[in-house]
Amino acid sequence: MAALRPLHKPKIVKKRTKKFIRHQSDRYNKIGASWRKPKGIDNRVRRKFKGQFLMPSIGYGSANKTKHMAPDGFKRFLIHNMQELEVLMMQNRTFSAVIAHTVSSKKRKTIVERAQQLAIKVVNANAKLRSEENE
Repeated sequence: MAALRPLHKPKIVKKRTKKFIRHQSDRYNKIGASWRKPKGIDNRVRRKFKGQFLMPSIGYGSANKTKHMAPDGFKRFLIHNMQELEVLMMQNRTFSAVIAHTVSSKKRKTIVERAQQLAIKVVNANAKLRSEENE
């Protein structure tokens, strides 16, 4: 079977690829790099002075057509059982299935087989599979 292709695959444009880092996290080890909004009354970053770290804002959001889209052009949908896989039957050109890590290898095998019948792309189809040589 040929590889499943998405219905639409627009070019994904990210407005910013670098992470927003926390003010003075480069100066002190005790301050982590993960973003926190500065709240001080005299803070240069909060007041948006030139040359300071940029703050995240709604303008950096993705375009609606490419929001939540993976690089392969599909949106991801987390699957825990067969019923959740059936939901994707009519949306198999828009969404791809991701089998949850809590699903056992026995159930995983049946889900992958059913997905092939329904022509649904499974991103992690090979996870938790052992070859027959090891057994």
